[in-house]
Amino acid sequence: MNVGVPREIKNHEYRVGLTPAGAHRLTLDGHEVLIESNAGLRVGFADADYAAAGARIATNAAEVYAWADMIVKVKELQTAEFSLTRPGQILFAYQHFAPDPDLLQHVIDCSLSCVAYETVADAQGNLPLLAPMSRVAGRLAPQVGAWALQMANGGSGVLLGGVAGVAPGKVVIVGAGNVGTNALQIAVGMGAQVTVFDRGVTKIAALDQIYRGRIATCVADPLTLERAIADADLVIGAVLIPGKLSPKCISRPLLGRMRPGSVIVDVGIDQGGIAETSRPTSHADPLYVEEGIVHYCVPNMPSAVARTATLALTQATLPYALSLAKLGLRRALQEDAGLRAGLQVHAGKVTHAGLAEDTGRPLTSPDISLER
Repeated sequence: MNVGVPREIKNHEYRVGLTPAGAHRLTLDGHEVLIESNAGLRVGFADADYAAAGARIATNAAEVYAWADMIVKVKELQTAEFSLTRPGQILFAYQHFAPDPDLLQHVIDCSLSCVAYETVADAQGNLPLLAPMSRVAGRLAPQVGAWALQMANGGSGVLLGGVAGVAPGKVVIVGAGNVGTNALQIAVGMGAQVTVFDRGVTKIAALDQIYRGRIATCVADPLTLERAIADADLVIGAVLIPGKLSPKCISRPLLGRMRPGSVIVDVGIDQGGIAETSRPTSHADPLYVEEGIVHYCVPNMPSAVARTATLALTQATLPYALSLAKLGLRRALQEDAGLRAGLQVHAGKVTHAGLAEDTGRPLTSPDISLER
């Protein structure tokens, strides 16, 4: 199979979809790899590294898209890339269609086969291609939250760790999955007073055993959650429903009850975010203030530490890329139910139930769609 890797063009996105080691592995299996020039340069992978690994170097993205049977990248297609895709291509990347109707319409109209990192599952129902970036984003969230709390950024001037004679800041983490548990680890290490919410007791009970009184844990009933958010210095949104829009846990009136200058770090903004007031920002302009509350809503948070993030992501994605390249889309998805769960759009049809529900489009079973 011809595998193409374009350079990412989203604002301050420095990750790359394939490392030289990954390119080498694909070429060993008999596949051809074409990398856009400088695609991995910012994370330490020069064109010469890819060439030494057996890949060829393309001068521009148009060359990559025109040649490749499968595009392996990190972030969803940007508007400038729409015209480069062609019918029948496999797009293996994060997709995040639900909040972006124009993107969804394009991949439907172009008959792309879109396998989304964020909904590929393993045998236990976990999300192995989302997990590494969730861990990175979770560990970043308290750091950027602490920065946003500084007065120069519009924050309330609270130091999360406190100081002798002054209580630490209050951090509320909504969701106890990969983002939430990694955010918890860093926030506790910073000395903050942390409360973690989740829908059920199982995850928070496990966290309670680990931290033994150093944190508070709560089941996320609306009243208790609202009271905690109203009293928080930093709220970290860490809720995920695979393939669906994030539930809105923070209303505009609730923001009015928070102390001015408090901060929301909405990690799930690429699926819409948990606050009514959340809207995507960028690394170039990450903050805005609404209802007196500082919002940090950068969809590609892990790109702030792009080398670590690239290595973590590509370790997880490469086995699936190898399977798709070796077996082709239909057979690879038929043989791996977890990979099939990643198929969100195929042959002009929506094939993921959550996406169909959120966007009001008809659902076509992946099994039926792949027969065509």
